Amino acid sequence: MSGHFDHKQFIAALPKRPGVYRMFGAEQELLYVGKARSLKDRVGTYFLASNAHPKVQALVQQISAIEVTVTNSETDALLLEYNLIKAHKPRFNVVLKDDKSFPYIQLCEDHPFARLAFHRGPREAKARYFGPFPNAGAVRDTLNQLQKLFRIRNCRDSFFANRSRPCLQHQIGRCSAPCVGLVGREAYAQDIAAAVKVLEGRSDEVNADLHARMEAAAEKLEFERAAQIRDQLGALQRIQLQQIVTAEGERDLDVFAITGEGGDFGVSVMLVRGGRNLGTTSYFPRAALAEADEALSSFVMQYYANAEAPPEVLLGTRLQDADALAQVLSERAGHSVAVRLPVRGLPLRWVELTRDNAVQGLRMRFAQRQGMEEMLMDMARVLDLPEAPQRLECFDISHTGGEGTVASCVVFGTDGPLKKEYRRFNITGVTPGDDYGALRQALERRYRHVREGEVPPPDVLLIDGGTGQIGEVHGVLAGLGFGDLTLVGIAKGPDRRAGQERLFVHGSAGAVVPESHGPASRLIQRIRDEAHRFAITGHRRRRARRYNESVLESVPGLGPAKRRALLRHFGGLQGVMRAGIADLTQVPGIGAMLARSLYDHLHPGA
Repeated sequence: MSGHFDHKQFIAALPKRPGVYRMFGAEQELLYVGKARSLKDRVGTYFLASNAHPKVQALVQQISAIEVTVTNSETDALLLEYNLIKAHKPRFNVVLKDDKSFPYIQLCEDHPFARLAFHRGPREAKARYFGPFPNAGAVRDTLNQLQKLFRIRNCRDSFFANRSRPCLQHQIGRCSAPCVGLVGREAYAQDIAAAVKVLEGRSDEVNADLHARMEAAAEKLEFERAAQIRDQLGALQRIQLQQIVTAEGERDLDVFAITGEGGDFGVSVMLVRGGRNLGTTSYFPRAALAEADEALSSFVMQYYANAEAPPEVLLGTRLQDADALAQVLSERAGHSVAVRLPVRGLPLRWVELTRDNAVQGLRMRFAQRQGMEEMLMDMARVLDLPEAPQRLECFDISHTGGEGTVASCVVFGTDGPLKKEYRRFNITGVTPGDDYGALRQALERRYRHVREGEVPPPDVLLIDGGTGQIGEVHGVLAGLGFGDLTLVGIAKGPDRRAGQERLFVHGSAGAVVPESHGPASRLIQRIRDEAHRFAITGHRRRRARRYNESVLESVPGLGPAKRRALLRHFGGLQGVMRAGIADLTQVPGIGAMLARSLYDHLHPGA
């Protein structure tokens, strides 16, 4: 497992609520999307020692971060998982190729008396669709309830056209018999409109109407009619319990909700595209002097600095400058953008769910921060520092036999990794395999920027190595004016196992051995492993780039533009190696003679 991801701390902060979790790799690529009845219990199973399934182990080894989205129910989690897998196609998921797994309700509007029907498969432009639903049973149950509520026909058009008297559906009170004229077109259209409102999440409007009609019937002493409407209300409530995560359509919108106070804010953003909820992302803006509404307004402006706003932006907080915000976003996007606080229906439910995720995200943020504070305080005790360090830097070197040497610098603060401040250094002009020389070069380049005030200095500088490495590093730091910086070398223990690290502090005699698996030890392992990961990732990229270029550069007549075209067309050097002569000629600029020359060069003796 990626050493920098503290799964124990993360799982301890998870709620026992249904939701969706997303696992990311070292380069922030989405590895896996899963659903859970209890996020805490489900995510925890991946890290159990007893879970030795090869696929699980292969996934866990690559995890560098996990994000979660809390949902209202397990069904909502299932549908959200479906949307995310279809949108992102994660490598470890079984990606659905079509919509066969999820049925819809179809509204056939090309008839004077429209009908609602079960639908699975390709969708036609002349009909409206609501869904997806988790299974066929949920669709049929919803259709049954809607037919009881609004007495909407479910027969095919051919059956409808040949009726001369009401069918059994009318006799049992589930159809108003428009086929024989027992209900007018306008009244039937009102029933269809009410059913659509329910499917769109606007059940509150229908509830209010039914309540008014029930009270009116009771005042007229029509108790049987009032009881019938009461039963309709009960049926409507059952439909509401099955409310779907998405309402199919062309509706695109973003939802923003903020929580917190005193400068510690959590903002959750939900994306809805084509009516589909694609999940939430949490942000933690720093706004020490701002109130929640000010912080949210500023965040929305910054969020759309490099992104186009959709036609609707829903907010969980009323903003005084909402009209001005809408005008600015409309001008930027080139189309009308409505910014509003919803008060009913499905938009309100989206806002409430986004707010729930903001609260959960901030709670987990606080839990992680408390864990980080504990580790920093323990490090201060272990290193005998006057106070807990607020900023740490760690350097590491990676190469293969001295080839493609890369140095990494990772930065940790009170909130954990500060990934935007990570830096890599391609090492040149140093004897291959000279780690000391590589460290000197990386430190010189980094701390020139620190000296110029472009980067704040760390409280503690960590080096992956022992007394030899910190001796070399200290000379460079002293020359740049940072000789007093707390410099610590991290050496592996006698068995080279995690938890046995020894620390060598420059200027102190002997090694410091932190408590095995204590807070300071966990932090040291985490930052060292993160520096190693970041360095080796850069080294592999550099080596792959150099190998690709060196092999193709020696082909006569193959210039830089054609090399790039080849690599882009085949997805890398391995694809070029597998290609035949006919395949190579499909690349723009590669003729038959050059393709033959290239093939012979890559496959000598073939």
